[in-house]
Amino acid sequence: MQTKQAISVLSALAQESRLAVYRLLVEHAPDGLAASAIAEKLGLANATLSFHLKELVHAGLITSRQDGRFIYYSPVLEVMDALVGFLTENCCCATGQSCAPSSATKSTATTARPKKRTA
Repeated sequence: MQTKQAISVLSALAQESRLAVYRLLVEHAPDGLAASAIAEKLGLANATLSFHLKELVHAGLITSRQDGRFIYYSPVLEVMDALVGFLTENCCCATGQSCAPSSATKSTATTARPKKRTA
């Protein structure tokens, strides 16, 4: 990812409704949601939602597809992965340390998670 694209992605997410739309779509990945379902779940007017969806599509964060009468929006998870990689690619390099997790840390982190309580 280049700096210009990172700025575009971050700018698109730097608005409450667009961030909410993106997070909702991530929950419903990879299939996504119809625009009407997004509007209903987030309580957004259709015109407002349309504007925000256009901004997210323009930034490359989501994609749309027509299925019959409905337009479905899905997150492009690779763009977010690329953004996180761009933001952290030089992590700890000034200190000479590596912040990449070791395999021992990974296995400890996954086994040490607290169990979810069931009601």
